[in-house]
Amino acid sequence: MDSERKPDPNNTQTRFYDPYQGIQVPIPVRNVYQLPTAPQYLFDEEARRSRRNLSDNLTFFTGCGYLLGAIGGGASGLVAGVKSFEPGDTAKLRANRVLNSSGHAGRAWGNRLGIIGLIYAGMESGAMALRDVDDVWNSVAAGLGTGAVYRAARGVRSAAVAGAVGGVLVGAAVTAKQALKRYVPI
Repeated sequence: MDSERKPDPNNTQTRFYDPYQGIQVPIPVRNVYQLPTAPQYLFDEEARRSRRNLSDNLTFFTGCGYLLGAIGGGASGLVAGVKSFEPGDTAKLRANRVLNSSGHAGRAWGNRLGIIGLIYAGMESGAMALRDVDDVWNSVAAGLGTGAVYRAARGVRSAAVAGAVGGVLVGAAVTAKQALKRYVPI
């Protein structure tokens, strides 16, 4: 039977999982499972890739953008809610103002940064597919394109400025990431 097989302690490709670890109840039959240490993929092509695919990027950048925007907007709304206090307000009314202001600003900022993350992920994956090279220039081009597309409805000048700002911000982020990898031992 497979359940009676003993785990091989010399196999470095697996790790041991004991579902009863930390439980102080004496259990007569203890199952120790061998789980793989490397990620498992359905197809071999996925295992050979060194980066996330388009759907992973869309999920990651959109989620991170929304989360950061919601936190930043909530903090901004908190400050705006506290500034809107009036001398005769009760504690219940003040709490209501702060919560309404935080929720409104957090939702708005989260949606904006989520959309920016969505556009950026699409631009970066498109640049990588178009150039068939995976380097930092794809990220910088995606930043340029994201800024330009996000502000395109406000005119050509606004799109050009936003594109330049997006490219500079992504360039600075990529440079900072490379400097951290090189100089900070983690």
